[in-house]
Amino acid sequence: MKWTVHQLQQFQHREMPIDEYVDVSDLKQIDTLIRDISPVHVQGKADIGSTKFTFHLSVSGTMVLPCSRTLVDVSYPFSIETTETFFTNDYDIVSTDEDTHLVKNETVDLMPIIKELILLEIPLQVFAEEGTAQGGAPQSGEGWEVIQEDRWEEMAAEQAKQKIDPRLAGLAKFFDKDNKE
Repeated sequence: MKWTVHQLQQFQHREMPIDEYVDVSDLKQIDTLIRDISPVHVQGKADIGSTKFTFHLSVSGTMVLPCSRTLVDVSYPFSIETTETFFTNDYDIVSTDEDTHLVKNETVDLMPIIKELILLEIPLQVFAEEGTAQGGAPQSGEGWEVIQEDRWEEMAAEQAKQKIDPRLAGLAKFFDKDNKE
């Protein structure tokens, strides 16, 4: 994903197709939330002018992230659409909606941009499917257990019935006497 200006100018006034798989596994060292990442598929086209190189790209792949609740591995597919424009001269740069860059050392390198886009795609939270949570965090411990939401109300009602303040136990007996009479 790196070309010299001379290589790109061979495609001047023509469309240059792009269809490659790139290895971005070094992102695991940059962001420790990424437990694994597949080779990323980069496809699209490049429009080459004399001083302007415009890349229309689609970046897709799958990364493995920890579940926010249970820390089990969750596959997170991503797909990014972007348009990146490189200029050979800083006076040619015009204000556009596209992301613009200046060519450095007579080379155009898309890898840092692709890596940055992938890092920006990491969600704040990701959750595992309901059935896969069993393998991650423990579901019970000493004096506690994880309960499903539908059982929560039922258990709360049972606990309210069972727990009677000892100071009010006599009052409960008083009402039982009224019901018997």
